Amino acid sequence: MRITDIYTSRISVPLKKPFKTALRTVYKAESAVVKITYDNGLAGWGEAPPTVVITGDSMAGIESAIHDVLKPVLLGRSLHSPEAIFYDISRLLERNESAKAAIDMAVYDGWAQMNGLPLYQLLGGYRNTLETDFTVSVNSPEEMAEDAAGYLKEGFHTLKIKVGKDDAADDIERIRAIRARVGANVKLRLDANQGWTPKEAVTAIRKMEDAGLAIEVVEQPVHKDDLAGLKQVTDATETPIMADESVFSPQQAFHVLQTRSADMINIKLMKAGGIKRAETINAMAETCGVECMVGSMIETKLGITAAAHFAASKRNVTRFDFDAPLMLKTDVIQGGISYSGSQITIPDDPGLGITGVLAAEEAER
Repeated sequence: MRITDIYTSRISVPLKKPFKTALRTVYKAESAVVKITYDNGLAGWGEAPPTVVITGDSMAGIESAIHDVLKPVLLGRSLHSPEAIFYDISRLLERNESAKAAIDMAVYDGWAQMNGLPLYQLLGGYRNTLETDFTVSVNSPEEMAEDAAGYLKEGFHTLKIKVGKDDAADDIERIRAIRARVGANVKLRLDANQGWTPKEAVTAIRKMEDAGLAIEVVEQPVHKDDLAGLKQVTDATETPIMADESVFSPQQAFHVLQTRSADMINIKLMKAGGIKRAETINAMAETCGVECMVGSMIETKLGITAAAHFAASKRNVTRFDFDAPLMLKTDVIQGGISYSGSQITIPDDPGLGITGVLAAEEAER
């Protein structure tokens, strides 16, 4: 089973409501879609959203990395030697993790189809259902509390609250308002997206602990490069701290794990460069007794399906942040995972189970 061609197309889907974090405001999901065709007529699919403020990847950069660097080397390659393919995807480019991830997904999709198995089973097959949280964008305390109540009515039991955009004292008021509205039984996860200083983070988290706000985990409270500050927050608070933007590569994961700078790691395929390196990061974390969450950027169901297959395959992945497709006004992806409230079911079709993409314009290359 050999690669015969690699295509890209662009999709753009409006969000139901603007997605606001400490780093950006998003109004639509934009992605480069990858389709790899094979000599037996099968096709593998991948996705790469240009998230410049986080990964540094632009749409033009993703397309150039795929067509000008990866495609010439991958054409004609056999999936009977997948390790060599994944090695070349990694070595041929510095950074460009989203482009690597899209190609990586499409190769894994083809490889699993070649073996006649859904990808999650080929990778380990630990489970075939997941429960996702739902993200509450950063707004006024009243609006966030109203949004949180609405997501509970839609069947979600865990909420991921965006903070870190304003003063930490304002964030505490946001969490007070949400907790008062949703009650004590709903899990609240906080994501500061690097928005606090270490001192602000320690002060805010301790105040929330003293107030009994019962935060399950706080994600990336400080700047991604401040591992000393991240460790300071981890050591000074009872609430578990999760590293996100601080961990793209296995090397960065090693430093976080070695220094015990965080209690958990959030793995995203767009940071790791695909499933291959995501497996490495998870294995390193598991060896150190550190659980992982798998999350995403603002992606369609295509990229989330690949992430869900990986997450479902691993015992050490214990939390799932796969709500992005539910934020979109329309679903342009045929096949893939299915949602019922917070519950996600992984398809048992071979590969990713993706059968097509609607309303995609072929890139002119």
